[in-house]
Amino acid sequence: MKVMMRRNAAGVLSVYVPKKDLEEPVVAQEKPDLWGGTVTLANGWLLSLPEMAVDTRLPITVEARKVGSD
Repeated sequence: MKVMMRRNAAGVLSVYVPKKDLEEPVVAQEKPDLWGGTVTLANGWLLSLPEMAVDTRLPITVEARKVGSD
C-alpha cells in the first residue's frame, strides 16, 4: 500500500495512509535508520518499509506492506 512518511516540527515520525484516511505516529522501529525494516504504528499496525538510502529526505511516499497488527 502507498503510505506517506513524514516528521512533524516536534520531530515525531508519522505515517499517513491515504486509502484509509489514517495518520498514526510511529511508536517503534526495527532499524535506527528506518529503511528496510519494520515500523509499529500507534494503532498496532506493523508495516514493512522498502530499502532506501539512509539520507532519504522526508516527507516521501513509499510502497509499504502491512505485515501484522496487535
